[in-house]
Amino acid sequence: MSSISKLPPILQPGDRVAVVSPSGALREIDSFYQGLEIWRSRGYQVELAEHWNSSDDYLAGSDKQRRNSLQWAWQDPQIKAIVCSRGGYGSMRLLEDHHWGETDPKWLIGFSDVTALLWSLQKNSISSIHGPVLTTLAQEPDWSYQRMFSLLEGEKPEPLLGKGWGGGTATSRLLVGNLTVATALLGTSLLPDLTDSILALEDVGESPYRIDRMLTQWRLSGLLKKVKGIALGRFSKCDQGTGSLEKVLQDRLRDLSIPIVWDLPFGHDGVNAALRLGAMVELDGDQGKINFLD
Repeated sequence: MSSISKLPPILQPGDRVAVVSPSGALREIDSFYQGLEIWRSRGYQVELAEHWNSSDDYLAGSDKQRRNSLQWAWQDPQIKAIVCSRGGYGSMRLLEDHHWGETDPKWLIGFSDVTALLWSLQKNSISSIHGPVLTTLAQEPDWSYQRMFSLLEGEKPEPLLGKGWGGGTATSRLLVGNLTVATALLGTSLLPDLTDSILALEDVGESPYRIDRMLTQWRLSGLLKKVKGIALGRFSKCDQGTGSLEKVLQDRLRDLSIPIVWDLPFGHDGVNAALRLGAMVELDGDQGKINFLD
C-alpha cells in the first residue's frame, strides 16, 4: 500500500453533501437530526438521498434502493461528499458486482459497517474518511468533530496519543476499519493491498474469544506479516465473558515485532477521531503516538 491514493477535492462551506443509508435501518432519529444540524451549521448544503429512512427488516431498504442512493450520490457531480447516516449491517451487500466508475472521486465518511465501502474505495486507490456517521456526530466532543471538518477542508490533523507496546517506529500509508467487517473481506476481491501498511482496527461488542478467532484468522492468512505497524482503537464492550481483551490482543499481535499502539481515541462508544485512509503516517510504538505527515 505504498502508492498514493487519489484525494477528493477539499470541501468548502457551501458545498453540497449527500446523506445515504447504505447499511442498517435508521433508529436514532433525534441524533440523526442533531448530526444534520452540525453539518448545516458548518455551512454545508445537506441533501437526503432517496430511501434515507427506508426499512427492510434490519436493512435501510432493499439492496436496490440502497445501491441506487449510493450511486446517485457518487455520480452526481454537484455532490462533493457522502455522509453515511449510521452503521449496522448491509454495506457489503451493495458491493457485489459494484464498480465505482470513472467519475471524479469524492469524500465518503463513516465507520463500523461502512468499513466495507471505505476499503472498496481504497482498493480503487481513492481516499476516504473513517469518522463519525451522522447519528454519532453530536456525541463527539468539539475537538473531534472540528478535526473531521478540518481534515475534509484540507488541514493536516494533530497527532493522536494511545499506549505504546514498543516496536520502534514505522512510516507508511494508513488503512483503518472495523475488525469484524475487515475480517469478512478476507479472501474477497474487495480487500486492499495491505503490504507495508499501517493497519488501524477497532470493534464493538465482540467477546475476547471472538477477537482471538478473528486475529488468528488474520495470522493464518499471512496478512499480518505484511503490515509495518498496527494501531488499535477502542474495542468497546469487548471484555464480556471470560478472558482479558488486552491479553488476547497482546498474545495475537506482540510477537509480530512491529510498532503497536493501542487505546487510541477512535471507534465506537467514545471519541471517534477522524482518520484518512491512505494518509502517510508515522506510528511510534515506543511513545504510543501516531503522527500524520500529509
